Amino acid sequence: MSDYRIAILPGDGTGREVALEAQRILDTIEANTNIGFEQTVIPCGGKNYLDTGEEWAEGSFEFCRDEADAIYLGAIGYPGATLDNGDLAGGSVILGMRSGLDLYANVRPIKLYEGVPHKIHGKFTQVWQPGMVDMTILRENTEGLYHSLLRRSADRALGREPYEPPELEFPGLSGEVAYDPRPISSVGSERLMRMGFEIAETRNGAPVDGVQRVTCVDKSNVTRGCQLFRSVFERVALDYPKSELDYSYIDAFMQWITRSPEYYDVVVTSNMFGDIATDLGAVLQGGMGMAASGNIGDNQAFFEPVHGSAPKHAGQNKVNPIASINSVQMMMDWLGRKKSNEQMIQIGTLIDDSVADHLKDGKNLTYDLGGKASCSFVGEGISSRLAEKLAEQF
Repeated sequence: MSDYRIAILPGDGTGREVALEAQRILDTIEANTNIGFEQTVIPCGGKNYLDTGEEWAEGSFEFCRDEADAIYLGAIGYPGATLDNGDLAGGSVILGMRSGLDLYANVRPIKLYEGVPHKIHGKFTQVWQPGMVDMTILRENTEGLYHSLLRRSADRALGREPYEPPELEFPGLSGEVAYDPRPISSVGSERLMRMGFEIAETRNGAPVDGVQRVTCVDKSNVTRGCQLFRSVFERVALDYPKSELDYSYIDAFMQWITRSPEYYDVVVTSNMFGDIATDLGAVLQGGMGMAASGNIGDNQAFFEPVHGSAPKHAGQNKVNPIASINSVQMMMDWLGRKKSNEQMIQIGTLIDDSVADHLKDGKNLTYDLGGKASCSFVGEGISSRLAEKLAEQF
């Protein structure tokens, strides 16, 4: 009998390839522990839309909402696949779940493993010692500049009339004007920040000094939404006196995260700023092929590698599966904490250890890290290491 129901949404392009490696990790856990997974694969995305006229089958959203204990998503995006309104076909999958399931925190661990080169100087290099890049950025996931698109996507997923923002006037502008509202609420900001402070309590502090530090990144010197965001941060912080508070405007933060990443522990920021900052952060950890993520709410979550569908690499078995595998690691940790299952938390740690050992060995890396190993070969290697660790531990 399965203990957990996992919805597997492979999606488009290379998402389908890395989803197989995510499933391989789940299979490895099941084969070497007393934990069982019921994996339900749901076709979805732009290619599915072109083939069937549906972004995903009717009832898929409801299954993810009502039946799944956790959700894994490969990637969304297929060339030429757009809806009549111009939105990305497949948007009601990824964005619809973010908004429709109220997954208000996009959680992005940014960690540089030993043996991973990165290209911050235009070539493979190693500027920082391993461990000197180890932070978690929390990006607000349901509000801000993407709010209207998120609502439209959720409405499509639920079969409702798509939301459209109110008409506004902009004095002093002429000609055609397009705009996107950027709403930021106190409730949305507070729940993100509380999660950030709570995550800080589970970590070892910033690499440079071991201090439990939470950084608020905004543009509160300019925008009203950010002024509200910062004021909420200062109020919430009163409940977490163990954390040192830090502040940065987004433009300065982009400089400092590049120059001194070892200073940062946990970062909280708004939707668009977080979208941009975390992609820069991915460079610090070796590229998008290393970047895992969780979209987390109070009751539900889905986990995905953030590299996208990468159509030009699809079908070549060459992309890096580690972002996908680390997304499963995040899933195990989240499930363990949600279900008060210490074994699941330990399994998450063992997945991370298996990835670290594989990278430290340095012999079998994918093209993005300067190697020639295939996606499946790397996935098999990490799964084998995990199987050994699980056998020893359990």
